[in-house]
Amino acid sequence: MCPHRGETQKVQIHTVVRGGMDADPFVWDDGEVAPGETAHVRFPVSETYLGDTVAAPVTIVCGERSGPTVFLTAAVHGDELNGVEVVREVAQEWDHDAVHGTLVCLPVVNTLGFVTQQRYLPVQDRDLNRAFPGRSGSTSAKRIAHQIYEQFLSQCDLGIDFHTSTRGRTNMFHVRAEMDDDEVARLARAFGTNLIMDTDGSEGMLRRELSDAGVPTITVEMGEAHRFERELIDHALAGVESVFAEYGVYPDREVRWPGWRTTVSGWDDKTWLRADSGGIVEVHAGRGALVREGERVCTITNPFKTEKTVVEAPFTGVVVGVLENPVVYPGNPLCHLASVERDVQQAIESARAGDAPGGGDVPAAAE
Repeated sequence: MCPHRGETQKVQIHTVVRGGMDADPFVWDDGEVAPGETAHVRFPVSETYLGDTVAAPVTIVCGERSGPTVFLTAAVHGDELNGVEVVREVAQEWDHDAVHGTLVCLPVVNTLGFVTQQRYLPVQDRDLNRAFPGRSGSTSAKRIAHQIYEQFLSQCDLGIDFHTSTRGRTNMFHVRAEMDDDEVARLARAFGTNLIMDTDGSEGMLRRELSDAGVPTITVEMGEAHRFERELIDHALAGVESVFAEYGVYPDREVRWPGWRTTVSGWDDKTWLRADSGGIVEVHAGRGALVREGERVCTITNPFKTEKTVVEAPFTGVVVGVLENPVVYPGNPLCHLASVERDVQQAIESARAGDAPGGGDVPAAAE
């Protein structure tokens, strides 16, 4: 249970004794983790209507050897669960004896949304991922964002924020990053996904605000809300290990190459296909699929199947996101399509045939 208002936060420390400390402790307002220690903290971020404390779980692994401070965050949207398991496994199951630097792991940033299993804060339905860097004395969302940002995230050198698609849709495993920022681009490539979406993000978004403040941050999109998808979780864990290799957190590991990679930027290179009629949808191309220009992506029919609308790909590209809920109104999104060059098309087809490794979903006609 969370402590009541006025109680001291609970910090559990596990000390590993080894030789040769040359690292600095990790310090926040109410605590400190020394080199060689791991702390499990319930950090107060808000209160309920009854005045009970709402606390976010934080694990801090402070290595004995100097290195970067890296944060991993998940469930900024409370119903996006794949990243929760990624952060938990890194924090609780990986061997940290040889860590160079410090890991700051927040598996559930939006604790109120997580408890109620909804995307937004259940306080005036606010999006926590539009509230950073936050501000004390402001809205509930900005107060929560401010505390997490100031106490933990702003102290880091780089970070990875894990997300999924919203309810009723699913995303191909990919990274979103501001590729005009050289340090962000380095981080995005190190994660090792097939697809990088080059976007600066919206104002108030965690990755945008931190990157603008000099803490390179990427978003990892993976799958759908309300579930664990083991294959994607494993891909994400491999991506984290690759980043740790790139930045010397795990200096004896290797940065991975995903087999093929493309970076998509600009509105001309991507589009959402939307329904022009209401009905029941049959999807013919799953997430990660390569579809050719003019190829059928979805078919919309009425309940009697007497009327049919075929939705075709306007250009050759990869299905980044796709509908999971098979019912639509006119204007509802059906498929997020990103264009790819001919050499990338050939690499995708080779990966589909099993001739090359992949860094996400294996492209196929349908899942």
